[in-house]
Amino acid sequence: MKRKITVVLIVVICFLLQSTLFKALSIASISPNLLIIVTSSFGFMRGKKEGLLTGFLCGLCIDIFYGETIGTYAMIYMYLGYINGRFRKIFFPEDIKLPIILITASDFVCNILIYFFQFLFRGRFHFLYYAIHIIIPELVYTILVTVFLYFILLKINQKLELAEKRSTRRVV
Repeated sequence: MKRKITVVLIVVICFLLQSTLFKALSIASISPNLLIIVTSSFGFMRGKKEGLLTGFLCGLCIDIFYGETIGTYAMIYMYLGYINGRFRKIFFPEDIKLPIILITASDFVCNILIYFFQFLFRGRFHFLYYAIHIIIPELVYTILVTVFLYFILLKINQKLELAEKRSTRRVV
């Protein structure tokens, strides 16, 4: 129960930071995607199920407040969380290379899917413009923020795992 409450709080805090503070700190109207960082991180730290549920919650927040249709972002983030969860077996907390690679790939795939669902279906074929002005700057900004936010999420996850281990020892 403690983990679920903590994950919901992290998602809400990151969503609020992404939509307020980082919008104010945007560079050329581009801000980092904190919810991709959260979704990917909990996916490869905790597994497929946790990544899927965290991704669904993150995507649902975006759908409710910014989406034109409910479910598009929830579906995208849910699949990204699930796919990142498949890398749990090769995850080592001390090594930042895998998280950077997975978060970069997740942000890129997310933006490609958003372009596909929201622009290409409407007949807007300016992919190169979208890639140069939105995808790449957001990717760079997200990677820079990942270096800091990842370690915060890692410490929170380690404390939650330690608390879970202590509580299972009491029961046994």
